[in-house]
Parts: sequence; structure tokens; C-alpha cells
Amino acid sequence: MPPRAVVPPELIGRLRAAGCVFAEDEAKLLLEAADTPADLERLLAMRISGLPLEQVLGWAEFCGLRIVVRPGVFVPRRRTRLLVQEAARVAHPNSLVLDVCCGSGAVGTALLAAEPSLRLFAIDIDPAATACARLNVSPRGGEVLTGDLFDPLPAELRGQVDLVVANAPYVPTEAIERMPPEARLHEARVALDGGTDGLKVQSRIAAAAPEWLAPGGRLIVETSAAQSPHTAELFTRHGLRPRIRRSAALDATVVIGTAPA
Repeated sequence: MPPRAVVPPELIGRLRAAGCVFAEDEAKLLLEAADTPADLERLLAMRISGLPLEQVLGWAEFCGLRIVVRPGVFVPRRRTRLLVQEAARVAHPNSLVLDVCCGSGAVGTALLAAEPSLRLFAIDIDPAATACARLNVSPRGGEVLTGDLFDPLPAELRGQVDLVVANAPYVPTEAIERMPPEARLHEARVALDGGTDGLKVQSRIAAAAPEWLAPGGRLIVETSAAQSPHTAELFTRHGLRPRIRRSAALDATVVIGTAPA
């Protein structure tokens, strides 16, 4: 349909009735994405059913990029821009970077967009996520691997990695039922569930990362403000010097751990 078509009030009304807070903005995006009135009706029905807008459109805006998103795959959040910003500060040309628990590969893709010379591996345990990540990461020269954390990496990378970034699941198990249905019902549980205290996967990453990091290498993990002191303790326990960084504008928190030089 024409990109600048007038948005019908009835379309906005149907989205608003379905509980879409930004109904007018969503209506414009759906209208632009549809090729025909029948296609618009199909997209609208998907959105009204509760499917995240990004999965309906097939993409999410992240760090100024359009990231391909497929059904069931974790949708990149705005707050994860802080993870990218902090990683970009320390990623130098030709750095070896790991994007662990990569989901759609949004973080790795954004880092490659900022510095194309990076040697980047994106890893996730969910084959649906890595299939999606290949659509984003591979065209920019990164490599995508399927497996549990560091397991699928070539052994010769041990002690060579300059930077590990991880937006690992950190929602406590009992809190998942209180998440918005868009996430709770339409994103893979493995991408959300951080165990009893939300620190289960972070703990495993903090324990394993030092083996892969080069001297002075860094591990940067997204977490919540409440969890960040505990994440920092995990880093210290495994020999990393932690620093907590918070952005009020993004409502985001990361913990940065530096390996001994």
C-alpha cells in the first residue's frame, strides 16, 4: 500500500481496542508494511492476537538499524543500547568479540555496523534464534554458532577474546508470569528465564568467560539495577574487576568486568 497513505481512524481504533498503547504509530507501520488491503487485514489480525509488533513486521528498530525478527525470537529492547554503547567504547578495530545469548544477533550486528573489522561470533542455544541471527550477523561478516554459551567455539580462541557481550536471560522464574503477554507468550522461555534469582545464566557466563578472555579483556552483561550488585559479586568471584554502569535515560544497567592484564 502507498507509504504515505492516510491512516484510517478505524485502523487506529481497532488497535487501541486491542490494548496497543501506541496505536497510531503502529497503524502507520502496519499500513506501510502491507502490500494490499487483504495483507493489511492479515497483519492487523496478527497484531490484535497479541503477537509483538516487531514479529508482525518482521523487523525491529535497534541502534538505528532494522534487525530481522522472526516469530518466537527475543525482540531487542531499547535499553540494550547501553550494552552496545559500552561495548563500542572498548571494541577496537580487529577485536575478537563474542555475542553470547545472541537472540536475533542485534547486539553483534550493531557492533559490526559501528566497526566492520571486528571478528565476531554470535552464539545462542536456540536454533530458531541462530537462524534469525544469521540473517542479521552474517551479511556483515560475523559468524553465528548454535550451542550452550561458549561450547561451540573453536578451542583455539581460548585466551584470545577481547570482548564478551551478553544479554543473557535475567528475569527470575517466578516473575515471568508478570511480564507483558507479548513477551511471555511469544518469546522463547529460554530467552527470558534467568532461574530462581535471575542470575543463573549470568553466573555460568561469569565462571566461564575468564578462560576465553585475553589479558585485559572485558565481559559486559546486561542486568537489572537491583541485580547489578550481585552480578558484580559474581564477576569478582571469578577474578574480574567489576564496574556498574547505569543509564537513567534508557532505564538500563550493565556490569563491565575486566580481566587481569
